[in-house]
Amino acid sequence: MRVLLVTSRETKRWVIPKGNLDKGVAPHAGAALEAEEEAGVLGLVCPTSLGSYRYRKRRRNGASLMLDVEVFPLAVSQELDSWKEQSQRERRWFSLSEAAAAVEEPDLRELIRSFGPSEMKAAIRRTDLLSTVAEKSKVNRMFGWFQRLLPKTGNFFEMFEAHAVTVTAGADALARLLQDGNRDHIQEVIEREHDADDIIREVLRTVRETFLTPFDRGAIISLIGSMDDAIDEMQAAVQAIDLYEVTQFEQEMKDMAAIIVDASRITAEAMPLLRDLASNGGRLHELTERLVRMESHADEIHAAGLKRAFKELGPQDALRFSVQREIYKHLERIVDAFEDVANEIDGIVVDHA
Repeated sequence: MRVLLVTSRETKRWVIPKGNLDKGVAPHAGAALEAEEEAGVLGLVCPTSLGSYRYRKRRRNGASLMLDVEVFPLAVSQELDSWKEQSQRERRWFSLSEAAAAVEEPDLRELIRSFGPSEMKAAIRRTDLLSTVAEKSKVNRMFGWFQRLLPKTGNFFEMFEAHAVTVTAGADALARLLQDGNRDHIQEVIEREHDADDIIREVLRTVRETFLTPFDRGAIISLIGSMDDAIDEMQAAVQAIDLYEVTQFEQEMKDMAAIIVDASRITAEAMPLLRDLASNGGRLHELTERLVRMESHADEIHAAGLKRAFKELGPQDALRFSVQREIYKHLERIVDAFEDVANEIDGIVVDHA
C-alpha cells in the first residue's frame, strides 16, 4: 500500500489533493477532479468518506482561516504524463509511514495510518493461540506434550489472508473494467474467482481434517463463504457485462465499484487481525462498522442509479434498462457480501475475544 502526495503551491509542504466543491458536484466526484488536476491521476473514488481533518489555510491577503476537509480514498489506475498543475506541484509516492510523517495535520496523519495493518503491532505478531493458553495456565510442559499428540491446527489464517488478497485483486480488475471498458479485465476477474475457489476448497478440506481450530468450525466456513460470495458475484457481474457487450457504464455503477474496491481493502486488513482477537477487537470493530456504513451508502447509490435508468430508458429502451438493472443487481450483491463478511467477523470477535 502506497500513498500519493503532492506539494502545496505556495509553501511546498506535502498535502493531499483538495479544493473547493463546485455547486452540483458530489463531494467524492469533486475529490476525483482535484486528484486529476493537482496530481495527474485517474481512478475510481469511493463515495464513502474516510473521515475529515481540519487545517489552517493561509490566504494571499494575509488571513489565516480554519477549514474542514472531507477525505475520500481513490484507487489510482492511471498516472498522466501531463496535467493541469504539473508545473506548480511535485507529486511523489510514499509508504504509509512516510506519508504520515510527511503531512503536518495530525488528523490527516491518522487517516493515512488507518490504511495500514502494519500500524497495528498485534496484526504482525504471529501468536500461537495454544502456546498462549499453555503459558497462562502454568502447565506448559504437560500442555505441550498433549499438544504434540493432537492433529495440527491448520493454516486457516494464511488461507483467510490469501483469499482476501484474491478478492482485492478481483475488485481492482472489476473497477478497471468499469472505468476503461478493456475486456482483458473480464478474464482477470474470472481467473481470480478460480483462484478463490481453490482456496475455499482447501479451507473446507482442512476443516474436515483438523481436530483443533482457532474458531468454531461453523464460523470458519461462514467467514470464508461470505468472502467467496463477494468474488463469485464479481464474476457474475463481468460475465453479464461480457454477455450483453456493455461498453459504457453509468456513474452510479462506477461509484459502487469504488465502494467494492475499498471494502475489499478493509477485508484484507481485517484478516491478519483475526490472529489476535484480544488485542485487535477494537480495530476489527472499526473496520466492520465502516463496511456496514458503506453497504448502506451503496444501497442509496443503487436505488438512485436504478431510478435514473428507469426514467431515461424504461419507456423507450426496455432491453437496455434490463441490462443495466442486471449489472446493478450484481454490484449490490457484491457489497452485500462484504457486509456479511463484517457480520461474520463481529460474531467471531464476540465469541472469542
